[in-house]
Amino acid sequence: MKPTMRLVALLCLASLPSVAGSWSGYLVDSKCCDSSEQNVDPWDTMTNVDRDKDLEIRLCSLSARTKSFAVVRADWTSLKLDSAGNAKAAELVRKIGKKSVFLVMVTGEANKTTVQVDSISIAKKAELGAA
Repeated sequence: MKPTMRLVALLCLASLPSVAGSWSGYLVDSKCCDSSEQNVDPWDTMTNVDRDKDLEIRLCSLSARTKSFAVVRADWTSLKLDSAGNAKAAELVRKIGKKSVFLVMVTGEANKTTVQVDSISIAKKAELGAA
């Protein structure tokens, strides 16, 4: 019976891969980011070549009304923040006070495309288009 229980426990843990760490990127409105990701031609094989990611990030910049947040990383992949992370990001945006684009550092545990946020801080004010 014990080997069976161990096998079941191992399979349960293996099915939930998560990575603890830190990620940096642009803090954006998650709903806007999702919308821009879905607003592409499904038959276009060169979608990433044709897209202006800097413009998309500026269009999805934050406002005082933003409720759900994501971090767009340097490779243009995005990580959504969990509910606690959304609350921390909203507090950060409230302190900033105006609509702008910021690079942030997020620490926590990532499961696929969502981060369970431990902390979030501003890395610096970002200038898009400057590499």
